[in-house]
Amino acid sequence: MMMTTIMTFLTPLTKHKQKDMNHLSAFSRYLLSILFTMLLSTVTLVNAADLVTIENAWVRSTLPGQDVGAAYMTLTSPQNMQLMSVESDVTKSVEIHSMRMQNGVMKMRMLKELSLIANKPYQLAPGGHHLMLFDLKKPLAAGDQVNFTLTFKSGSQVHKQTLNVNVKSADDAEHNSHDHHHHH
Repeated sequence: MMMTTIMTFLTPLTKHKQKDMNHLSAFSRYLLSILFTMLLSTVTLVNAADLVTIENAWVRSTLPGQDVGAAYMTLTSPQNMQLMSVESDVTKSVEIHSMRMQNGVMKMRMLKELSLIANKPYQLAPGGHHLMLFDLKKPLAAGDQVNFTLTFKSGSQVHKQTLNVNVKSADDAEHNSHDHHHHH
């Protein structure tokens, strides 16, 4: 649409001499190159602003035969956005879950997305929101590494972010809760 507007604006000017037309054509190309450069710069800036800070990430170790695990972390976004999905190399299924006490019973449910408010840390922690890892390919032992790809959405922009997380026992995680893991 912008191209049509520019060409409509320039068309009356091109009805003069052929010589002027060649000059105008070069001018049109120059204007379009500036326009495309500005658009590309805007896309780059938007992507850079979408980066989410991820801290205190850890995955709970599992017992032999246990095929479900959990991951925890603190997410801080510079703008309002949603965590849409999570993938991992240790399972085919990762779900975002909430937990809350309701009438004396702990209720857990799957969320389609997790909304992040700009500059407000959102903690995924035991007993609260967390990531559930289903059908684990193998037990997760303390010291193992788990790779995650988190997909965030802000408006029409989608951003994928990878993360490498240590597997810890629940006791180790409490003692080392000051470890920081950032996006890669």
